[in-house]
Amino acid sequence: MRYSAARVLWEGLTGHKGWTRAWRDPEPKPQYDIVIIGGGGHGLATAHYLASIYGQHRVAVLEKGWIGGGNVGRNTTIIRSNYLLDGNEPFYEFSLKLWEGLEQDLNYNAMVSQRSIINLIHTDAQRDAFRRRGNAMILHGAGAELLNAEQVRREVPFLNFDNARFPIKGALVQRRGGTVRHDAVAWGYARAANSRGVDIIQNCEVTGFRIENGKVLGVETTRGYIGAGKVGVAVAGNSSRVMAKAGMRLPIESHVLQAFVSEGLKPVIPGVITFGAGHFYVSQSDKGGLVFGGDIDGYNTYAQRGNLPVVEDVCEGGVALMPIIGRARLLRMWGGIMDMSMDGSPYIDKTHIDGLFFNGGWCYGGFKATPASGYAFAHLLATGKPHDTATAYRLDRFRRGGMIDEKGVGAQPNLH
Repeated sequence: MRYSAARVLWEGLTGHKGWTRAWRDPEPKPQYDIVIIGGGGHGLATAHYLASIYGQHRVAVLEKGWIGGGNVGRNTTIIRSNYLLDGNEPFYEFSLKLWEGLEQDLNYNAMVSQRSIINLIHTDAQRDAFRRRGNAMILHGAGAELLNAEQVRREVPFLNFDNARFPIKGALVQRRGGTVRHDAVAWGYARAANSRGVDIIQNCEVTGFRIENGKVLGVETTRGYIGAGKVGVAVAGNSSRVMAKAGMRLPIESHVLQAFVSEGLKPVIPGVITFGAGHFYVSQSDKGGLVFGGDIDGYNTYAQRGNLPVVEDVCEGGVALMPIIGRARLLRMWGGIMDMSMDGSPYIDKTHIDGLFFNGGWCYGGFKATPASGYAFAHLLATGKPHDTATAYRLDRFRRGGMIDEKGVGAQPNLH
């Protein structure tokens, strides 16, 4: 079924009796050409592009829980391409361009809202660094603006300019950045992949790999053995656990990242704002809730929950930036498991096992990368070659000295 305004009107007039399921609930087949482990945004996007771009229809997506229950539904919904380094900026700009045409591609309202992202500047050194980043963005066609303090005040007058511990001296702005409804992304990709014959199999946990003579033949699951010509793994914070079943140890640590939403407030925040003197970022949802987050918790974990010290730290950053939210009540919070790489940048690569491919290490940047990650991973699975925008995302880059250290903090995952 194609969605349209006319269809919505017709169903409203006829009692909403004609809607069909967004995707099937099939039983696993004995064999597929490609099996994708992980039914999050990246796995579902991979399946969609495999079918729609590369003509691969004998594809299965295996999800241990339900669609939308992982990191794709546990983030702060921000999209942007304001990166500096050549290994990252073309990839994230490619992703932002895919976001801009996503709803037409999927025939699904993902609520893409390009209402800008404002990165605040608090020191002269930070202004120099942001000017450099902005120039890199412009060179790659991403667009950027450098604002002075008065220009920032005109756009977001409710921030703490006058009595701030960290005075606001300007901002780097990307007008094309913004937010997208996170779970709608999962549902849209699932529906689009399903319409092209992809089997989306929920409640199907992978328990092992069947590997013979250095080649993967399929996967063992809680719903039986499933054979595969190729296997792609895209399981975010569970990457280390899943790949360990294939005998691999990854350059990844798993940390929990908490996100928060306040009670509904009247519209106040026009886009996305990030605090340059601490790790705090905030936007406002269509329901009025302030959606915000900050640092990861400082310990390794696979739990989808956080702890109170980080709640305090994030809220302190928010109140320092804009005291007006000091009396707003926190409505709910949640945690996602971040697969933190050693240099803060991801991996999309083959492994040493023939037919086994890996996509992970997304740190904080997984959601905004969803379309390009799926496209590049589909390209790799279909052709055996890396996509032009993802040639730097190799697993062996630390051995080669080819790190993509966007933040410049070295091989310490909790700082990325």
